[in-house]
Amino acid sequence: MILKDEIDALHQRLDTLGSCIDIAGKRSQVAALQKKTEAPDFWNDPKAAEAFMKNLNGIKFWVSGFDNVSTEVDDLDVLYEFAKDSLAGAADETAQTDESKELDSAYSQAVAHLEALELRNMLGEEGDSLGAVLTINSGAGGTEANDWSAMLMRMYMRWGERNGHKVTVTDLQEGDEVGIKSVTIEFDGEYAYGYLKAENGVHRLVRISPFNSQGKRQTTFSSVFVYPLVDDSIEVTVNPSKLSWDTFRAGGHGGQNVNKVESGVRLRYIYTDPDTGKDEEILIENTETRDQPKNRAKALLLLKSRLYDLEMKRRDAKKAEIEGTKKRIEWGSQIRSYVLHPYKMVNDLRTGYKTADTQGVLDGDLNEFMKRYLMQEGSGGPVAPVEDID
Repeated sequence: MILKDEIDALHQRLDTLGSCIDIAGKRSQVAALQKKTEAPDFWNDPKAAEAFMKNLNGIKFWVSGFDNVSTEVDDLDVLYEFAKDSLAGAADETAQTDESKELDSAYSQAVAHLEALELRNMLGEEGDSLGAVLTINSGAGGTEANDWSAMLMRMYMRWGERNGHKVTVTDLQEGDEVGIKSVTIEFDGEYAYGYLKAENGVHRLVRISPFNSQGKRQTTFSSVFVYPLVDDSIEVTVNPSKLSWDTFRAGGHGGQNVNKVESGVRLRYIYTDPDTGKDEEILIENTETRDQPKNRAKALLLLKSRLYDLEMKRRDAKKAEIEGTKKRIEWGSQIRSYVLHPYKMVNDLRTGYKTADTQGVLDGDLNEFMKRYLMQEGSGGPVAPVEDID
């Protein structure tokens, strides 16, 4: 049975969180902002009103979330007394009653909800609250690598759906035989980038290849790149003179219109680094719909998202230089291994967290990996990568 000291510790954690997020101040903000929405002319400017409501709902999230957890933690005190009375006189210290089982279950739920709020509080960096754009590119290996990229695509789409995000494939290049060569996926939902940024890097698969007639174990790599999806509240300047467009016929199994009409768009943009003066070409393709103007608009949004990401990284690099620190994991580093043979194990090389539930992970159960990474980043955890498993 859960001990009273454990419940008291939970109360202390909740009080600490309340201080960190200034819950009293947030309650006052909600009351003041809510009053403004009652003005007769509030919706005269729909765009401004939507931005206002988004901010208000973000504050309401903290108030309602904190209040719900607070109720759960307070209820533990009552459940503890019931459980203690039900076990009075029991000879066996490990005895369980319905009341003690209810207490244990309620405690686990309260801890999970409190940890979720604590983790959300760590997502305070610029861009964390935005949606995300995730791209997957196959490494060397042809059919095997393309199949692995398709598995990763399914994994991340399942994760997005399980966590309440709107998931859209904006561009996909199919493999010659199976799988995909590359894909761009958009996750529209609050804090999608804050969580998915933990997935930046190279993902390694070890298994008996279904495409190898000799049944040999093979190692395959695919890279994942994540950047924030900007919204209307963020202004990003695009220089028209550095922008060029191409159109093409979208491939794949999309019906006659997809293949006969040049609905696919390809955007090229020359980005000049303000610090070094070096030019870099940004290439974005979009085949999301059969409507070319809509695809152009989405490609332009993705360009703004990339430019926003580059600006954030540039500022982070300057800050790190001033503080004398180095980024722990550069993009392109191997971050995780997925071993399906001769045993089953998924191992994160940055945090050391591992699980034998490979199927659960490939079905989108990634939150624990993201949580461990974000907690390590927030606490300034170990720089050295964890030893890989074969």
